[in-house]
Amino acid sequence: MADDDLRWDALVHPDPAPAGHTVLALAPDPSGGLPLVSWLGVAGGDGASWAATAGAGAGSLLPEQAHGWYVRPGLRGHRLGTATAAGSPPAGLDWSTVFRTTAVTTDGTLLRVSATDEAAGLALATEAESLPGGALRLRHTVTNTGDSPYIVDGLEVVLPLPEHLTEVLDFTGRWARERVPQRHELTDGLYLRENRRGKTGLDAATMIVVGTPGFGFERGEVIGVHVAWSGNNVYRVERSGASPATAGGGELLLPGELILAPGDSYSSPWLHVAASRDGLDGLAAAFHGYQRSLPAHPSGPRPVNLNVWEAVYFDHDLARLRELADIAASIGVERYVLDDGWFRGRRDDKAGLGDWYVDEGVWPDGLGPLIDHVRGLGMAFGLWFEPEMVNPDSDLYRQHPDWILSTGGRTPLLQRNQYVLDLSRPEVVDYLIERIDAVLSTYDISYVKWDHNRDLLEAGSAARGGAPAVHGHTLGFYRLLDELRARHPGVEWESCASGGGRVDIGVLERVQRVWTSDMTDAKSRQAIQRWTVQLAAPEYLGAHIASPESHQTHRVFPLDFRAATALFGHFGIEWDLTSTDVDERAALAEWIDIYKTHRDLLHSGRVVRLDSPDPAVWAHGVIAADGRRALMAHVQMDESESERLPYLRVPGLAPGRYEARWLRPVTRGGAYPGDIDPVGPAGEAAVDAEVLSARGLPMPRRAPNTVTLVSITPA
Repeated sequence: MADDDLRWDALVHPDPAPAGHTVLALAPDPSGGLPLVSWLGVAGGDGASWAATAGAGAGSLLPEQAHGWYVRPGLRGHRLGTATAAGSPPAGLDWSTVFRTTAVTTDGTLLRVSATDEAAGLALATEAESLPGGALRLRHTVTNTGDSPYIVDGLEVVLPLPEHLTEVLDFTGRWARERVPQRHELTDGLYLRENRRGKTGLDAATMIVVGTPGFGFERGEVIGVHVAWSGNNVYRVERSGASPATAGGGELLLPGELILAPGDSYSSPWLHVAASRDGLDGLAAAFHGYQRSLPAHPSGPRPVNLNVWEAVYFDHDLARLRELADIAASIGVERYVLDDGWFRGRRDDKAGLGDWYVDEGVWPDGLGPLIDHVRGLGMAFGLWFEPEMVNPDSDLYRQHPDWILSTGGRTPLLQRNQYVLDLSRPEVVDYLIERIDAVLSTYDISYVKWDHNRDLLEAGSAARGGAPAVHGHTLGFYRLLDELRARHPGVEWESCASGGGRVDIGVLERVQRVWTSDMTDAKSRQAIQRWTVQLAAPEYLGAHIASPESHQTHRVFPLDFRAATALFGHFGIEWDLTSTDVDERAALAEWIDIYKTHRDLLHSGRVVRLDSPDPAVWAHGVIAADGRRALMAHVQMDESESERLPYLRVPGLAPGRYEARWLRPVTRGGAYPGDIDPVGPAGEAAVDAEVLSARGLPMPRRAPNTVTLVSITPA
């Protein structure tokens, strides 16, 4: 098409773009190829200005070697040859593309670029959409317009980056220690994170952030990308001596996993991207804003949960479970969750998965007596499932051994005494829908904890001769969850995967909660929650008060430290309440009241994490959306090297004067040392918002493993 037809100089953002919103500026390629990215960053300026200053090094959202880019291509694939074509190899055709733009259209906040490569027999559609909260999302769709099959090996959205962003952050982790940050300097070459676990793993990259050197929670320019997909994925950052840095990602496709017949299409997962001049907190705010716009976003106050797993494990005794419910209701718990162990043969973790029938031996009258008791106490009732797994010792596996993911020639390694069901097969999904629907239809259940306790290994499908099936399995998981949600719209869903092993926007678009980690040790949870909130809004993050001695680390922490840690997520309890005394129950009731008083703020405001000069002190909090209220936490993680009193800054408040009051601990007989007033950090005085942001409030030096909470309200 003529260049005159492409004088759109497009900016992808709402019109007008609010301050701080992420903007993608595109400009026509003079040769008629795919549009060039002239800018990715925070709102400001117009498309023509960005295009005029882009220079010759601007790249597209899909790098192609035909344009001189000696980097990892955005589309990797090839066409199968035909036996009748003289000299045609059996594969390897049409592996290099030259897409030509044919149309650029806009529909509200969505921009769509259409392109074709007639010689390769391929069409490409690229969508870029502005999202509530300030982020964007992008994806490619490739269509086979040729007359023979085309194998897609990879399709990734790639975003050119401003050259002054030269430091990279992503995450790693393990069971009970998810989302550990790691940083490195951006250098020439390809930095590639591949997740091959079949789900968003415990060691998942989670996102790639590239920013100015030394960026922190509050400072620095940063751009972050996240692949909204719950299966295998890939994240990439690349720079060469001749080309600018790029960041991007997509689905990791296994060999032969995706073959497009003539006329078929494949869409990459949405790549979410946000830019911020306010450091990592600015990125988090953009991602949280999108999640809070979702139809599936949890509505209403987030109820206080009691999960009985660490209280009883597999020992399901009705009298004891009723006693737990009685105590829970008496202290203000609002939802009671029965965990693993209620279905046939499930006396330990070696049997029963897949047989989703109530165990008549343990529950001769079904779950009704417990549920009726819980509901009679005014609490909602939740139940645990692990739908995607099966134990070899189960009726389901004995009847359908071919229903597991495998290469076809052998069964994969057994992990956690279980295999993974092949959700790429419709009959498997249909079975699970029928069984779970039957349980949810029989009982008054308003909450499901959906677990996923092992990775996908050698994940092929017998229905495909053992060929890889993670892509189809992931779509099957979405179909299963979506169908159950449609049948039971009153049920809330929690995603749990060996703890926080499947935390991604693909899941967050469908659930109301994630189990942040199987680690319930409060000190470890401080770090896990601090970094999980980089992607997921705090109202999604299951955070429980566990027993005084951690079941994972055996460390012992005071109740106030455990409770203040749980306060900044979706608050709950994971503790054998029958072992508590009168004082502990009274203290729990007080903390539940604090949570109920502040949960509207905690689950709607902007999360702030402060860059502390003292590594032994962490500080974080939530600022109300209107800037008129805040709840801040000063966390003494370890012994500090000095006795100098630290300051707690409160950024983001609306202009005005504010009162600061201690919320916890309660001041009893000089709990605060030195000149700290027992009323609050500034005594009865009101403090200007600018002073709170620039200097902050004087805080007491406290013992390790303590949290000081400060409530900020208008004077």
